[in-house]
Amino acid sequence: MTSQLDTVKTALAEAKEALDNLVANESVQQEIVRAAQVMIESLKHGGKILSCGNGGSLCDSMHFAEELSGRFRLDRDPIGAVSMSDPSHMSCVGNDYGYEEVFSRYLRAVGRKGDVLLAITTSGTSKNVVRAAEEARKLGIKVVALTGKPDSQICRLADVAVVTPGGRFADRVQELHIKVIHILIELIEGGLASAKN
Repeated sequence: MTSQLDTVKTALAEAKEALDNLVANESVQQEIVRAAQVMIESLKHGGKILSCGNGGSLCDSMHFAEELSGRFRLDRDPIGAVSMSDPSHMSCVGNDYGYEEVFSRYLRAVGRKGDVLLAITTSGTSKNVVRAAEEARKLGIKVVALTGKPDSQICRLADVAVVTPGGRFADRVQELHIKVIHILIELIEGGLASAKN
């Protein structure tokens, strides 16, 4: 019978293996840099970043936006980022149009050409996130996908796809996603700061 300590050790070993795989994967690291560059260019030209996801990925979407509009490491001006997470909007649209439309309809309301969508889906197939990416392309909004599955629907719609090698389970993928999100924020802060100098 597996002890609770064994469960802890296995979870930590799996998390370490997933992170080690990301550390060794330079092509994914290059996609992270590309994603940051797309976002920096948008922000430098008056655009904003809109983010979305479901469940834990929605929490990651909110985390990403608040670190930019609030503060991360540097004391600097707020950066234009919005998580599409308003519960009244989501319940209204989910009730009237279906849950698949909650993000795409929000994007149609507030997204503008030159903005960037950060579309987070561990599976790469979340219908409402895919719909948001489809809508973004129609609106001239660039799509950065953050997922755990290569060659998924979201990857095919993305201008840049960051695919983290997380393993079999969504929780390992999400653990790498928060690392990527923090790196993106650091790169954005640095890129905007250097543009001012």
